[in-house]
Amino acid sequence: MDCRVDGETAYTVVRLILEGETETAVKILSEFFGVDPPRLAVKKPKGVGKALAVYVAAKETIFFTRGEYFSNPFIVLHEFYHHLRMFEGKHRGTEKNADRFALCVIERARAYAAGL
Repeated sequence: MDCRVDGETAYTVVRLILEGETETAVKILSEFFGVDPPRLAVKKPKGVGKALAVYVAAKETIFFTRGEYFSNPFIVLHEFYHHLRMFEGKHRGTEKNADRFALCVIERARAYAAGL
């Protein structure tokens, strides 16, 4: 899957998430894709089983069940994919596609950092 994010943006976003600046990273991604940023919260919504995080479209919010997940690029990017799909008026997308999106952004960040 092509995540459509250039290397520099991917690197900046992943770095910011790792540094705990997740709100800033999500704002940058949202601007890149031309969507409103989702709200972010550390809280376990009702009905969430063992998920580490969940995107609730009705609240346009990514809920992280634990604070440490807030600085995990894979989790943040996976949930952002669901937000992006809903904002574009499409189905939330599959978990597999959300995983692919997250891995694509992370790989682009790695390649940029390595000078590839």
